[in-house]
Amino acid sequence: MLEKCSLDNNQAEPAARRALSNLSLSVAKCKKIVVVTGAGISCSCGIPDFRSSDGLYALVKQQYPDVVLKGRDLFDASLFRDATSTAVFYTFISQLKQSVDRASPSPTHRFLKALDAKGKLLRSYTQNIDGFEEQVGLAGSSGQHATLDAKGKGKLKTKDVRNVQLHGDIHRVRCTLCSAEFLCTPEYLDSFDKGIAPDCLECASRSKAREARAARALKVGTLRPAIVLYDEPHPLGDDIGTIQTADLARRPDMLIIMGTSLKVHGFKKLVKEFARAVHETAPPKVETLNPTKKSSAKSHAGKVIFVNKTPPGAEWEGIIDIWVQGESDKWVEKVTEDWKKAVPGDWEVQQKLDGVPTGGGPFKVMKELNGAGLKGKGKGNENIPPDVISLACLTPLPDSPPPSPSKRRTLTCHYMPDEEGECSASKKRASSRLGWVEGDMDELPGLLFGNCANKRTVKKEEVEDAFPVASDVKDRSRPKSRAGTKGGATRARSMSRPKAASAVQKGTGNVAAQSRRARAGTKVK
Repeated sequence: MLEKCSLDNNQAEPAARRALSNLSLSVAKCKKIVVVTGAGISCSCGIPDFRSSDGLYALVKQQYPDVVLKGRDLFDASLFRDATSTAVFYTFISQLKQSVDRASPSPTHRFLKALDAKGKLLRSYTQNIDGFEEQVGLAGSSGQHATLDAKGKGKLKTKDVRNVQLHGDIHRVRCTLCSAEFLCTPEYLDSFDKGIAPDCLECASRSKAREARAARALKVGTLRPAIVLYDEPHPLGDDIGTIQTADLARRPDMLIIMGTSLKVHGFKKLVKEFARAVHETAPPKVETLNPTKKSSAKSHAGKVIFVNKTPPGAEWEGIIDIWVQGESDKWVEKVTEDWKKAVPGDWEVQQKLDGVPTGGGPFKVMKELNGAGLKGKGKGNENIPPDVISLACLTPLPDSPPPSPSKRRTLTCHYMPDEEGECSASKKRASSRLGWVEGDMDELPGLLFGNCANKRTVKKEEVEDAFPVASDVKDRSRPKSRAGTKGGATRARSMSRPKAASAVQKGTGNVAAQSRRARAGTKVK
């Protein structure tokens, strides 16, 4: 059943205010909104209508008084069959283009940009040819940046297109022969105003290049406004179909229709397909036991909203859920106002400080650096000591707590026993032979550590027992005889034994002499 919300009864009836507020909250909660617009959203932009006394039809009638054309005939593809109707069409488009250039975007166009900036706009589809969506920042499908080719012949960049222009763009012209597109310059407008189509520069350049090679000249096409008329195929129809299929696959959660009467056949088909996709995302209708519970984003999804002064036709029963009666500009202002109250975080803008406050604020400039003082020595103020006041304002750091016992460093030595009374195996043997005990480090012999102030006299037997160096050398200097050796090898080894033995004896004598001198020095001291 179609639900009606009138903007005129917003201030009078509480039920109408509540319904519009819930609708505004739904727009704020949804994340994949598809917007379909028509000529009604541009009525407040300053473009004159067609049928009034000073409208565009009256201006064309003054220039061509004998020509009788209806409004639909001026936008039908069959007008190119006759030269007179073609000239009337060019004059009408020239007047319309000049009116569009003097106009400015409406609040509805800026609302579309706000939806895109908040990340809630899935795509915008429009029947309009004025290009106001691109002026507010929505990249259109007819723009030069939206195609891969600079001449507008390539495929569309699907990710870059935010607004699909279903009926073309009045700000561009297209060649009837090579389909190259160009911007509509004032020179082209002057030619259209006279009812004459200008020549295509692309075709003319190719023809001149062939003539320079002494080849046959090519036919030069004429330029026409890059808009799509009735019963005329769209030059980018395949690309637009690809974009529409991709948007349907992304499962939009809301469809907003504004400023259109839904009379064009192709446009009606597009709206019905999007409405079906939106209804598939609608949550099941279950009565909640707690009415004060906050609603989620999914509870607001699945709505098709129609904003127009006139109601939709009977064929839209069951397709359109809510009809907002009134102008689109007034409704988007209401939505924006309620949105800012319900979700203020969506409208917060990060501010940037343009300068540093000079005084009276919480911040104080303690030191200013010269721009050139950062390079070179002696330049700027980088070597100036800070003020005493600034140093006094610095609070001292608190004393650090003592480290835990496990992290305290212990004084250990290789010759000292550890906490358990253990050390290396060789030092254990030496300490046990000399009778050293833990804590008797003051009476260590001076022979090992050079402590000449020791009062104890070390005896010869103690040193030999602790360090049996000479005895070990003597034992190693007497090799054992090998039995069973024969030949010259045995004699050679026997001849070399006396020399080796004498060398060992000399080494043993030197060690013994050093030991005697050390003992003598210890006794004298």
